[in-house]
Amino acid sequence: MSSEQVSKSKFHLSVENIGGIDNLSTSFEPGVTVLAGRNATNRTSLLRSIMAAHGSDDVALKGDADEGSVELTIGDETYTRTFERQGDTVISGGEPVLDDPDLADLFSFLLETNDARQAVARGDDLRDLIMRPVDVESINEQIESLQQEKRDIADELSTLSNLSDRLPQLERRRTKLEDQIEEKEDELAEKEQEVEEYDASVSERQEVESELESKLGDLRSKRRDINDVDRRIETEKQSLDALESEEEELADDTEDLPEVAGGKIDEIESEISRLRTRRQEIQSTVNELQSVIQFNEEMLSGTSSDVVDALRDADDAGGNVTDQLLGDDQVVCWTCGSEVDKSEIEGTLERLQSLREEKLEANREHREQLSELEDEKSTYERRQRERDRIERRLSEIESERETRQERIEELKSERSDLEAEIDSLEQTVDELESEEHGDLLDLHREANQLEYDLGRLRTDLEDVEDEIADIERKLDERDELEAAREDIEDELEELRTRIKRLESEAVEEFNSHMDDVLDVLEYDNLERIWIERTEKRVREGRRKVTKSVFDLHVIRTSEDGVSYEDSVAHLSESEREVTGLVFALAGYLIHDVYETVPFMVLDSLEAIDSNRISRLVDYFADYADFLVVALLEEDAQAVDSSYPRYSPA
Repeated sequence: MSSEQVSKSKFHLSVENIGGIDNLSTSFEPGVTVLAGRNATNRTSLLRSIMAAHGSDDVALKGDADEGSVELTIGDETYTRTFERQGDTVISGGEPVLDDPDLADLFSFLLETNDARQAVARGDDLRDLIMRPVDVESINEQIESLQQEKRDIADELSTLSNLSDRLPQLERRRTKLEDQIEEKEDELAEKEQEVEEYDASVSERQEVESELESKLGDLRSKRRDINDVDRRIETEKQSLDALESEEEELADDTEDLPEVAGGKIDEIESEISRLRTRRQEIQSTVNELQSVIQFNEEMLSGTSSDVVDALRDADDAGGNVTDQLLGDDQVVCWTCGSEVDKSEIEGTLERLQSLREEKLEANREHREQLSELEDEKSTYERRQRERDRIERRLSEIESERETRQERIEELKSERSDLEAEIDSLEQTVDELESEEHGDLLDLHREANQLEYDLGRLRTDLEDVEDEIADIERKLDERDELEAAREDIEDELEELRTRIKRLESEAVEEFNSHMDDVLDVLEYDNLERIWIERTEKRVREGRRKVTKSVFDLHVIRTSEDGVSYEDSVAHLSESEREVTGLVFALAGYLIHDVYETVPFMVLDSLEAIDSNRISRLVDYFADYADFLVVALLEEDAQAVDSSYPRYSPA
């Protein structure tokens, strides 16, 4: 549904067994809706129901219920969330408005317990909150991929550099071979001329010479064959050398790669599973505590439906139930029926609230531990994959080495057979020799040797020329590789600076929006709240790294009109609450939350006076399609009377 369609549509909400609500069905108009009333009147439960419909898990089942649900209809679209208690946990289901509610939980659902609001008072890492919606992990993955690509190109360029150094040597070798071939061709031509001249003088002996020529031809062929076998043996040996070099490099890589201890990944997965289970247990406890706290607050304030019914019955009977239940400072305990001091129950509530905060803090710590463990698991898995790849390649090398060694043995056996055939042919040639034909045989033998030598030289020249052509072809690619490396370096630099740029832009926008919100609130002694981005060396595991830190600064104005900087720790509780709220509201604006989240909810604004609340509501009414704000009666009086009022109690 488009933002324009949402802004023109009513929304209808149906709630069952959420927080302190048994059953509720209501509709709201687009724009601002004011939930006016005292505390403990289920206003927060209504806000949490809206949040639950969007996908938030910051919601509790009613204490005495095993199932609950929320249904939100905007225009023609209906979204449903269901909740079911299973043991100590609550399982959620259904189709919410948002696939990922994290951004809304941070900057759109601004209850008292909102992380962004509480971050200032707790001194949390503001950078984590501000940058959480930014996909920094994707940028880091791109950097890692480009770094690997750059290393691959560097290896190729290093190989090309070695080839370039070899090229002059090969060219000198080519020139030398060409000279040798030319000399051998001249010698062979002279020798063939001598044979022709000799043949002309002894033509009558052609029959003997024909047999001799045949044997000499066979001898030349066998020598060419043995030369070919020698070349093939040399090729196999070179391949073996290359395999051994690769094997040594892989062995070095294995030594540099820390071995993953057996079962380490399983241990981490087990710990992750344990922490997730623990988080669910803690969240369930938090939900139960919230229900207990809310129920007791309602009972204590007299807004519980049971108390209201009792008061109504007493009025009908002409009695005064309040007088029957309460003394000056006494109240009848609704759990045991005895009279206790009201202050004791209030003290118990404070301890329960403190316990809830402790559980929330524990949950946050578990979340951080989970993140660290998942990073550690990813590192171990990456190392294990690399080790497995190396071991597979080493196994392939071993198999290939055995195959090539077998080929070498086969070629050596073939060469031995050829040597035997050559010896036999040479013996036959020797037998055909006679005193009369000795000179002729010598000439043929010399010519035969020259042909053999010339063939080897031509083969060597062909190999050298092929190698030179291959090197020149590869060197032609060097400019492209260097250009590609420069492009990667530029891209890496852009990616490395992008995160810093995003951080700087985020800080700048945050400061601008916080200025705007403070202008709306018009505090005389709170001149400015701003964030400064700095870089610090911090320990991360066993090493120190440089990380960005967002420091919050508060500029105050004294009664004499003098501006000075103060720390958050020195602010009063109400000022810290205001600072946290300003920070959260700025996050809503900088991340354009209103473009994807139709609702904004506000609660616990008691730290701000009525007139400022009114201005704040008017300001954000221009952004949110639906702005639902919970206010005390006296604060609600200051808000524009045209905004519809609603009381869930």
